[in-house]
Amino acid sequence: MYKHFFKRFLDFWISLIALIVISPILLVVTIWLHFANKGAGAFFFQERPGRDAKIFKVIKFKTMTDERGADGQLLPDAQRLTKVGKFVRSSSLDELPQLINVLKGDMALIGPRPLLVQYLPLYSKEQARRHEVRPGISGWAQCHGRNTISWTEKFKLDVWYVDHVSLWTDMKVIWITIMKVLRRADVNTESGQSATMELFTGIN
Repeated sequence: MYKHFFKRFLDFWISLIALIVISPILLVVTIWLHFANKGAGAFFFQERPGRDAKIFKVIKFKTMTDERGADGQLLPDAQRLTKVGKFVRSSSLDELPQLINVLKGDMALIGPRPLLVQYLPLYSKEQARRHEVRPGISGWAQCHGRNTISWTEKFKLDVWYVDHVSLWTDMKVIWITIMKVLRRADVNTESGQSATMELFTGIN
């Protein structure tokens, strides 16, 4: 009953109330990023697969500029990530606009994180089960390593969540997520030439 009705009901109302309460914070961060990103805008929109692999556009705060090198190509992530962007990302403020995705029904508060569309043909049958539920702003994998664990571990945790969706599990994820955000734990904002997790290329 929770998985098929109450979860969506709670997601909608919690997200609506949260957006109203934090609207001043969203406004300040939007203005802050508008200037820090050197005209690149404050929001980032990207297609991601949701429940049943249906494509939607995820909304996040943009933490990098659109600066390019002499060859016209975007500079490496680590060079485009601003000091403001690094703070917004490490504090997880960049995830807050996804509350709008939750309101729309594209996402849930808790669920496997929505990954890149290009990964869809790379999943094994078991890994693809992560799309049996709506993707979440935070998830079981984020509570157990976030960007510091391997793709294999991440997908195992995602599928575990799909098989164990419950109010208790979601409450536990919310609590652990809050604690990790306050401690800024398991966040990878700089890794060599990339400011994001390594790309998934398929697992045998």
